[in-house]
Amino acid sequence: MEPTPYAARLGDRRLFPELQARSYLNHAAIAPLSLAAVEQAQRLLHSYARGGLDGFKEWLPQRQRLKGTLAGLLGAEPDDLGFVQSTTAGIVQIAYMLPWHAGDRVVLFEGEFPANVTPWQQAAEVFDLDLVWLSLDAFHRSVEEGLAALREQLAKGARLVAVSAVQFQTGLRMPIEAMGALCHDYGCELFVDAIQALGAVPLDVRCVDYLSCGGHKWLMGPEGTGFVYVRPERRSSLVPRLGGWLGHEDPLDFLFLGEGHLRYDRPLRREASVVEQGAQSAVGLAALEGAVDLIAQLGVEAIFEHVGAFHDALEAGLVERGFVSARVDHGQSASLCVRPPPGYSALDLAAGLGAVGVSVSTPDGWLRFAPHWPNALAEVPEILRALDDALRSA
Repeated sequence: MEPTPYAARLGDRRLFPELQARSYLNHAAIAPLSLAAVEQAQRLLHSYARGGLDGFKEWLPQRQRLKGTLAGLLGAEPDDLGFVQSTTAGIVQIAYMLPWHAGDRVVLFEGEFPANVTPWQQAAEVFDLDLVWLSLDAFHRSVEEGLAALREQLAKGARLVAVSAVQFQTGLRMPIEAMGALCHDYGCELFVDAIQALGAVPLDVRCVDYLSCGGHKWLMGPEGTGFVYVRPERRSSLVPRLGGWLGHEDPLDFLFLGEGHLRYDRPLRREASVVEQGAQSAVGLAALEGAVDLIAQLGVEAIFEHVGAFHDALEAGLVERGFVSARVDHGQSASLCVRPPPGYSALDLAAGLGAVGVSVSTPDGWLRFAPHWPNALAEVPEILRALDDALRSA
């Protein structure tokens, strides 16, 4: 089933006719669904309603097509990807598939979203790993200082570094390519949580070993969708300890090719799709394709430039009003995170903005503005006026 073509335009939200917020700035949390995503989901549902199993067969090729589009955003190949239900599910899979040895060191960063911490903590208990914590402060100051701090840890020996491409609290974009190259210089591997970047921030996996990403933020799809990326050179060493029946080679043969194909000795696949344990959200993957096709149509570089111009204008107004911005030139992303002026609460200000249709979020006390390609630059003056009202009310 080929997706219905829609024309996406930067700063144009006509593909979101049901979106109620006057200015939706919460793509770092959950993105609204476009007409393209909703229609793809409806087409799949109608296909399943008409045919049941025939609908499944009709839409099965769509999953490989979606992998191709997602791989294109990363500079990867479709076979490098496997679908999972969420970023967390992908991290759990990788954390339990690596060929660990007792005492292996894993470098984590203070301030990471818990999804990129808890699975490594659990793996540390099971496999007797040593977790090492590194502050993000040096990366906020400069790329060079951050890499120097990381190099200091790598010199002591490390099996893996796990980091988010963009930090959820501050919007700091991490130097992923440089971090990956540095890790490889020291015989270490790099894992990336990409959910706060992919879709609005350029990301290349040439120096990444493993990556997990959910579909409901910057990719603008529904919850319950995501994927894992595995560097081709790493496939053969993985141990699929959490494999399911769909992770085997030719797992559907016994259902469709007649007698004699039911076997329990088929090897598990030596590619990223081994993470596909069982039935997946077909409707979710259909909707995700509708959303991602719009992003691919516009191009991530163009989206990043558009969002950057939005933030340039918004940040200037915020600083004038006494907000302290976490945005730095060397680590800009699609999220603009600020601390309120003294005496003001981010929660109160977010509530005031929400009451007049400006949707923002407050991760750990920060006020986060997260626009995407449908947001128009003309929204910025309205946002600042709404903020002035919220400041007076607070």
